[in-house]
Amino acid sequence: MLISVIGLGYIGLPTAALLASLRHHVLGIDVGPGIVSAINQGHIHIQEPELDMLVRAAVHAGYLRASTKYELSDVFLIAVSTPLTNEKEPDLSYVRNVATALAPVLSKGNLVILESTVPVGTTKRLSEFLAQARPDLSFPHQKGEDSDIRLAYCPERVLPGRIVHELIHNDRIIGGLTPKCSQSAATLYQLFAQGQCIVTDAATAEMCKLAENTYRDVNIALANELSMICADQGVDVWELVALANRHPRVNILSPGCGVGGHCIAVDPWFLVHGAPDKTRLTQRARQVNYSKTSWVVDQVKAVVQNLEAQTSP
Repeated sequence: MLISVIGLGYIGLPTAALLASLRHHVLGIDVGPGIVSAINQGHIHIQEPELDMLVRAAVHAGYLRASTKYELSDVFLIAVSTPLTNEKEPDLSYVRNVATALAPVLSKGNLVILESTVPVGTTKRLSEFLAQARPDLSFPHQKGEDSDIRLAYCPERVLPGRIVHELIHNDRIIGGLTPKCSQSAATLYQLFAQGQCIVTDAATAEMCKLAENTYRDVNIALANELSMICADQGVDVWELVALANRHPRVNILSPGCGVGGHCIAVDPWFLVHGAPDKTRLTQRARQVNYSKTSWVVDQVKAVVQNLEAQTSP
C-alpha cells in the first residue's frame, strides 16, 4: 500500500512520518522543492518535538520519501493550508489546486481524505469536482456505496509543540460521504491513532472542527470583554475570574491580548461564511478578540504617559 500525504506542513509531515514509522510506504507531496529536498535528506523544515527523529528514521529506512509530483497511490490524504482572504472569506485555492493535480492519478479503489479546515459541504464539492475531471470513475455523491472512489473528512485537532503525541493519543472525528467511506478512513487512522476513531457523516465532521474553535473563540471573548469592563469600573479582573470560577458550574478563561495561534482567529470565519445571518455571536466574538490587542496597546501607552508625566521636571 502506498499512502500519499499532500502538504508537508505542521500536520502533513508528522502524519506522514507516523505512518512511515509503522513501515507503511508513504509519499509526501509538496509544492516546495526546498522542502522536498530537505525531507529526502532526512531533515525537517519545521520545529516540532520528536518529528526530526521520526522523519530521519523513516527516510533512512526507505519508508518515507518526498516529491513535488503526484503518483498512483492507494490513499491520498490532503493536509494543505486554507487561509482567509482580505475579505474574511475562506481561500480554498490550495484545495482546488490539489484536486486538479490529483484527478489524473486517481484509480478505482482509492481513498481520498481531506484534513484541511474547510466550510461545511467542501468534501462533497471535492467529490463533484473530481467527478467532472474523471468521468470514467464513479464517486460517492453519484453511486453511494458502489462508487469507485471513497472520500472522507477528518479534521486535525492538535496543539503545536505536542503534535506527534496528540496525533497518536487524541480522538479523531471521521466523516465520510457514505458509511463505508467513513469506515475506510477510520481503518487508516487506526494504523497509528490510539485515541478513539468516531465515525459520522462528512458535513458533521466539517462542522465539528469549526464548532470546536468557535467555542474557544467565544469563551475567550467573554474573558476579554470582562477585562475591559473591569478596567473601566476599577475591578481586578484576575480576582474576579478566580472568585467567579469558585462556582461549580462556571469556568471563565483568563483574559489576554486577543487570541493566540493560527486556527482560533481564522476558523470562526468559515462558520460565518456558511451562515452569515445566523452567526451574530460568532462575529461579535471575533470583533471583541480582534479589538482587544489595540485596547491593550492603548492601556500600555496610557501607563507610559502617566509615568512620563510623574517623572518630568
